[in-house]
Amino acid sequence: MRIAHFGHSCILVELNGAKVLFDPGSFAHGFEGITGLDAIAVTHQHPDHIDPNRIEALIEANPGARLLSDPQTAQQRAEGWEPVSAGQVLELGDLQITGGGGRHAVIHPEIPVVDNTVFQLGTAADPAQLVHPGDSLWVPPVPVGVLAIPAVAPWMKIWDTVDYLRAVNPRTALPIHYGIIDPSAQGIYFGRLSEMAPAGTEFRVIQPEDQGQF
Repeated sequence: MRIAHFGHSCILVELNGAKVLFDPGSFAHGFEGITGLDAIAVTHQHPDHIDPNRIEALIEANPGARLLSDPQTAQQRAEGWEPVSAGQVLELGDLQITGGGGRHAVIHPEIPVVDNTVFQLGTAADPAQLVHPGDSLWVPPVPVGVLAIPAVAPWMKIWDTVDYLRAVNPRTALPIHYGIIDPSAQGIYFGRLSEMAPAGTEFRVIQPEDQGQF
C-alpha cells in the first residue's frame, strides 16, 4: 500500500492495483494535477472534504474514476455520483470497498447531523487494510491495518481521539484532519496520540504532498 497526503483529510491510496483519492477539500493542496484515478471518494458534504471550486476540474481530469460518496452528497451533486451506505460492499477491480458508520459526529445539538460514510479498503479476507472515517469515530468490527485518524476537530477533544485510537487498535495510525490548526500546534496533538497509542500501534505522520509505503 502506498499513501500520499495532500493536507487535512485528503489522501491518495494505492492498493491492490487501484488508486483512490479521498476528500479533496478546501484545506487540501496539490491534488489538482492528479490523473489516472480509479475512484474519488468523499466521506461527507462539508467543504473541507469536498471543495466545490475544484472538484469538477478533478473529475474532468479523471474521466474514468468512479465517484463515491455518502448518500446526501451523492444526492446534492451532479449525476454520476454513487451513494455508499453503511454495510454496502463495492468491487473496484481487485480492491474491495466497504461502507461503514453513516453519520457525522455531533458538532453541537443545534447543528443538524449530516451523513458521513466511513470507507474501508481491502479484500474479502482482509476488508479494512485502510480505513478513512471522515468526521466520525466509528469503530470497524474487523482488524484495521492503517487508520487515517482525525487528529483535530471542532467536534472532538483529544480525549475522544485517544479513546478512538485505542478502540480501533490499528497496526498503523496516520493523522489527518489537522488543517484547521496552526502548524506549530501539530506537535501537541501528534505527541499525545503517539505517547498514548496502544502497544503495537505505529503512529506515523506523512507531511502534506509527501508519501509513504505501508
